[in-house]
Parts: sequence; structure tokens; C-alpha cells
Amino acid sequence: MTRTTVTRFAPSPTGYIHVGNLRTALMNFMIARKSGGQFILRLDDTDQERSKQEYADGIMADLDWLGLHWDRVERQSLRMDRYREAADQLRASLRFYECFETPVELDLKRKKQLNMHKPPVYDRSSLRLTAEEREKMRAEGRAGYWRFRLDQERIEWPDGILGPISIDAASVSDPVLIRADGQVLYTFASSVDDIDMGVSFIVRGADHVTNTATQIQIMRALGGTPPDFAHHSLLTGPQGEELSKRLGVLALRDLRARGVEPLALLSLMARLGSSKPVELAGSLQELVDGFDIGSFGAAPTKFDDADLFPLTRAHVQSLPLPAVAARIAALGVPADKAELFWSVAKGNITVLADLEGWWKLFRDGAAPLVDAEDVDFVRQALTLLPARPWTHDTWHTWTEAVKSATGRKGKGLYRPLRRVLTGLEAGPEMAAVMPLLQATPVV
Repeated sequence: MTRTTVTRFAPSPTGYIHVGNLRTALMNFMIARKSGGQFILRLDDTDQERSKQEYADGIMADLDWLGLHWDRVERQSLRMDRYREAADQLRASLRFYECFETPVELDLKRKKQLNMHKPPVYDRSSLRLTAEEREKMRAEGRAGYWRFRLDQERIEWPDGILGPISIDAASVSDPVLIRADGQVLYTFASSVDDIDMGVSFIVRGADHVTNTATQIQIMRALGGTPPDFAHHSLLTGPQGEELSKRLGVLALRDLRARGVEPLALLSLMARLGSSKPVELAGSLQELVDGFDIGSFGAAPTKFDDADLFPLTRAHVQSLPLPAVAARIAALGVPADKAELFWSVAKGNITVLADLEGWWKLFRDGAAPLVDAEDVDFVRQALTLLPARPWTHDTWHTWTEAVKSATGRKGKGLYRPLRRVLTGLEAGPEMAAVMPLLQATPVV
């Protein structure tokens, strides 16, 4: 890694960010911030049919929610002239060649190679076409697409996570970089952008290793210097199952709707798959300061969204009143009760949305829980309730009066009284709850 590093997160705005995307974004963000470098958000939107502005907006909203602020935004759709220029450069150096096979013809070639126990690598037959043969195919209505001619040599790099990588380019098909309909594909556009934007370190998933090998050659053919690379492991479900089928329900916007706190999510994703223990960080900067790409392993990494909630609970319960004051006020909690309400409720919630249920209980009361054998006792106890306003001392005063009148004590005294007032078997200290209760139960 260079002393000051330029990284990028390059999502396609064809959907919302999920936890798999976030892992890539977070690693690149932390590397850039730790070195005092630049973090670029690049929207890879060359697929105009599937790319949507709503997804682009959603990506930026999710990153902003997490505090992963970018230094600049780039859009590939605005760089088409640059890609055409780069394509002409590769044609001039004979590294780009036009092909005309249909998908069906390519599939037949692959099946034939597999039947012969050979790797399904493109046979480069289009390189042998004469100018007349190419013109004839165009006249027949065949649209040409463009492949990059790889130098058939070993492509090697020291991967920041996987260690030394060596791939024989002869075992890889010459990649298609421009489709027959003119769409510039990721492998090409990304290579051009990474050179032009001075990207010096790229972290992405292990499923991109072969892409990296071909992109190293593309960058060099364009006169650029490839950046350093690190390929993180892919996420699986908690039992090691494929996560891809669940990514739709693990979108960041959905986790946010479920009450997951940004710092809880970041704390998990910044350590998951590394040799460092997962623990709630005090801030994003703390995560940046402690980040080490070399601490991550190559093995598939298990992700369980249930792990987010203990971290969220710990974060929420650590918040001071000013951090939640606006939310508490929006519930209708009187200003003079806000501090007491927060001190009572915070130890009994996992997500901030749980506050609403507690205030509803305190404001409106709950359906009383009374065992049949306790009905007469509870009715008598309610007649002994002190007059309002109730204070922190009311619970002690009341229970002592009930004890004196009925002779009950211990669990037989306290449990029925808690249940009739709150509808709960357990919960916060009743001395603190009494000043918050707005309704008196009727049995």
C-alpha cells in the first residue's frame, strides 16, 4: 500500500447495497482514511437498461447513513468518449480484435471442448478472419463484439489477503470488453477508470481474482500501472450455506428498517473474517485506526444477521440522552419525564424503535395480568394506591401499605403488583416506573 492511498467503491446502480457490497466498500474506505488518501464512489452504470437513478440515490443514502463519506463521485455513463478512445488505442496496438460468433456457436464450442476434456477457453478463431470475411459477416447482419488479446504468460501479483497469486493467461479466455450492442463491459471500463483516477489499491471479493489477472494486462496495454490488490473471502450463511439467495433480505435499507445501528453494522463487518475479535467500536475512526487488511483470511466467512442485534443493543444502551432526545420527544414524552424515561427504558430495549412500546405502556397502561387466586388481593391493593403524582418513593410506600393490610410479602406481594400495573412478568425497577405510569388499571 502506498503512503497515501486512492481507493474506490464501484457498485452498479442496478439494486440496493447488501452486506456483501458493504464489506468491499468498508475495506476500501478504511484503507483510504487510514492513509489520509482518497475514497472514490464510482457508479458503474454502463448498463443503461438496468441502471436506475433510484438505486444510485439509494447507494449514496446507505453510505451516508453509515458515515462512509466519499471524496468524489464518478459515473461511468459520463465517460463513454474516454472508453472509445481507449478502445482505439488497443486496436492500434493489435490488442483488440473483433469477433462474430453467436451465443449458440460459442456454447457449442465450449461443449465440444469439455467433451474432449479440455478447458472451455475461447479458441481465437476470429483472429484468423480476413478483412473480406469480416465484411461478409457484417453484410449477413452479424454484429461484431470485441475481445482483448491476452499475452499468454503467467500473470502474478502479491495479493494483500490471499498472498502470492499466479494465473496462466493461456488458461483464460480473451475477455469480451465491448458487446455487439456497443455496451462497454465492467472489465474494460473499470481498467480505464482505475488508471485515469489514480486508484492505487483495490479490495474486492475473491470471485474477481480472474478479472484481476486480465485487468492487469489491460492496464499495462493502456500504458498504466496496475494498483495493489486484495481479494476478501465471500460471505456465507451461518451454517456455511450460500448467502447469495438471501442477499435480497440483507440489503442495508432493510437492516436499517429493522433497527440495526450503523456502528453495530460497521463493527461487525470491519472484523468479520479477520483474526481480530468482533466487538462494538466507540466510533468509525476507532475502526479505521485499528484496521489491518493483513489480518483477514481467505476462508469463506460466515455471516449471521442475528449477530447484529447484540451489538445494536450494546450501542443503543450506551447512548446519552441528548443522542435520543429528539426521538423521545417525538413519542410525546413530556420534557420533564424524558431523562427518567430514557434511564428506565434503555436497559430493556434492543433497537430504538422499542422505545415506542415502552412509552405506550407507560402512557396507556397494559392489559393487567392477574391470576384468579390473586383477584381479591389485587383489588384491595389498588384501593391502597397513593394519590398522584407518583414519585420514586411511591412503590415502597404502596407495597408497605399492602403488606401491612394483607400480610403478604416477598414474591407473593411484589409479583402480582408488578403484573397488574405493567402487564409484565419482569422489567425495570418499579420504583423508577411508578412516576412514568399515566394510567391506573381496573380489575
